[in-house]
Parts: sequence; C-alpha cells; structure tokens
Amino acid sequence: MRKVTLSALVLVLFAAYTWSLAQSRRTPPQAPQKKTGHVVLTPDDLKWGPAPPGLPPGAQLAVLRGDPSKAGSSFHMRVKFPEGYKVPPHWHPTDENVVVIQGTMMIGAGDTFDESNMKVMPAGSYGLMPMRMHHFAMAKEESLVDIYGTGPFAINYVNPADDPRKK
Repeated sequence: MRKVTLSALVLVLFAAYTWSLAQSRRTPPQAPQKKTGHVVLTPDDLKWGPAPPGLPPGAQLAVLRGDPSKAGSSFHMRVKFPEGYKVPPHWHPTDENVVVIQGTMMIGAGDTFDESNMKVMPAGSYGLMPMRMHHFAMAKEESLVDIYGTGPFAINYVNPADDPRKK
C-alpha cells in the first residue's frame, strides 16, 4: 500500500510540475487597452516632420499610430519621399511592412544598391521585408508610403559609411 501511495504522490507532483512549466511558457495576457473610440485622420490632421536621423535627409514622416521606437509597440507611419530619394542597403530588427499609397517606389534585396535588381512598386503595392533582410529602396517619383509593424523600428546600414547619422 505504501508503494502505491508514494508512486501516486510522485505522479501527482510530476503532473503539477509539468502543468506549472506549461503555464510559465504561455504568452502573458495583455493588459486591457483603454478604449478611446475610433481614430480618423484626414491628410490635414497629419503632423509632418523630418524623417528620423537614421534616414537620409529629404524625407518627411508622420506617425499615425503607436511609438515606432518602443519595443513591442505596434506602429503605423506615413513617409513622403521626394523623386530620386535613395535608401542604401540596410536591415531592421523587426519586420517592415510597406504599402505604396501614391507614386512609385522601387525595392531591392542584397548588400549592394543595384537599380537593375529592384522591383517596381506602383501605388497600391505591398511589400514585406522580414527582420534582418538586407534591402534598399528608391522613390522613382515623389511617393507617399505607409510603413507599419512592431517596434522598435530601427535602421542598420550594411555599410556603416552609408549611415547618415555618422556624417
């Protein structure tokens, strides 16, 4: 009788430990979001400013939602690129989602800027650059682009000499 009781106790403890381990690996529940109602922004509502120092000068940016610099924060921003604007090969620590709203963008993959190796993205196009994917971009004409994802949105240049923050 004592062997059966000891075996049952070991089995119960093992089951409790396994359940506890499984619970600790689950994603913790998110805190309830404060309800503020829906958001509607017209073009006149957008607050434009120069693009962050990680981008070459000349682009303008408006944050539509969230905080792009904050880890784990979902964000949505709109960027205006002048005609001929180029972003040298770079990568991001998180996925980058791009929607071309107006104009034409060109996107390429790799470590070297190569126009012949770029895909044309007219208005209405969507692109996904997975985290750490080396890519580069160019505005074929004045363009308006939405970029969204989960922060932190950071730009890391493949060639450090391309980084405008170091100039």
